[in-house]
Amino acid sequence: MNEAAIRDSAHSLSVALFPLRPPVASTIARSVDHLYFALTGVTLFFTFLIFACIFYFMIKYRRRSEDEIPQEVKTSTALEITWTLIPTLICAGLFIWASSLYFKDSRPPIGSTEIFVVGKQWMWQLQHPEGPREIDQLHVPVGVPIKLTMTSQDVIHDFYIPAFRIKKDVLPGRYSSIWFQATKVGEYNFYCAQYCGAEHSAMLGKVFVMKQADYARWLAEQSNGVSMAQAGERLFAQLGCATCHVAPSGGKYPALAGVYGHPVKLRDGRTVVADDAYIRNAIANPGSEPIAGYAPSMPSFQGQISEEQLLDLIAYIKSLGGEESQANAQ
Repeated sequence: MNEAAIRDSAHSLSVALFPLRPPVASTIARSVDHLYFALTGVTLFFTFLIFACIFYFMIKYRRRSEDEIPQEVKTSTALEITWTLIPTLICAGLFIWASSLYFKDSRPPIGSTEIFVVGKQWMWQLQHPEGPREIDQLHVPVGVPIKLTMTSQDVIHDFYIPAFRIKKDVLPGRYSSIWFQATKVGEYNFYCAQYCGAEHSAMLGKVFVMKQADYARWLAEQSNGVSMAQAGERLFAQLGCATCHVAPSGGKYPALAGVYGHPVKLRDGRTVVADDAYIRNAIANPGSEPIAGYAPSMPSFQGQISEEQLLDLIAYIKSLGGEESQANAQ
């Protein structure tokens, strides 16, 4: 048995005997634990040191009689610098450590498998690009980076998977994202970690981490033959979007082929990137960021289509070409 297997066996035994923390089941989980233990250790050390000094000085310099006059205390510049510099260096080190971990956790690897999450009172709906939808369940392959693109249909929720050490707010009207890479086959709980109403405690589910061959088989069995991009294409036609967003030579609005991931110039002179958030806003509230050279007359679809349909439309626009879709195809 190698060292890693021994360590995992020891950890499993400690969790079974003393379940003080969730299992470690993602690439970032152990790093998060190390930071947590370091913060806890530093906090306990200085708590003990400060209280020890308080009790020591309380006894040593106690007033022994009513007439006692204490000696004048002289300051020490070296001592002042020391107890200022040491905590500053410790705080700076912890900040750099935590920041690097935060940025690592915020940037999914190129080519990550994207899964879409919609939070509702009081359930989670998760959709795979190939088409399958899940309610309060998420099936993923082991060893593959998974990017979750999340939004809320009503109030603020928070998607939290303790075993993966990931947690992020899910907000109405915008997209947030987080990623993970599961390292162990098994079942893991996820929760809503933001109070969202009367049935908040029931807003939970399970992640099923599967071997890659098993996941491919499950995905094929669950597929209805219609991917998100294909569903978005049908909706695009039903809403009459193709009437205006046609070839550049004759369209009332810009053509969408190849627009995803590229800069777009607005009427106010700003330039933004046509990412998920921009495209969602352009569909739901087109008058907020009109494109330069085009009249701001596109109707708003806010309230006319659901968050799931918005995600389908975005998937279709992605499929027409763009920097990210090309990267994912490689």
